[in-house]
Amino acid sequence: MLKGLGGIGDMAKMMKQAQEMQGKMAEVQEGLSSITVQGESGAGLVKATATAKGELTALDIDPSIFDPNEKEVVEDLILAAIKDAQSKAQDKHNEEIQKMTEELGLPAGMKLPF
Repeated sequence: MLKGLGGIGDMAKMMKQAQEMQGKMAEVQEGLSSITVQGESGAGLVKATATAKGELTALDIDPSIFDPNEKEVVEDLILAAIKDAQSKAQDKHNEEIQKMTEELGLPAGMKLPF
């Protein structure tokens, strides 16, 4: 009897699906580098831009906040804008991964290796 051959066909199908998933994950990773988010603080006086991978790419500071007597306030505003951008980057990252898992038909919340 040749019942065992069905398992080989299933294994080949699984391997193909795994390769497709690996390719899709690489696409998503590459895409995360081109998606940007912007965080801000001080009602827009400080803006930080980051990729969805969390890499800070730009910082825009309104010159009106530069007061030597307010150094700590300026530093806090800069940190707040960066943290806001990082938080938004993480949210966008998670959103893109969720889209990919749904497209692949994977269970919601499945942890992928990145």
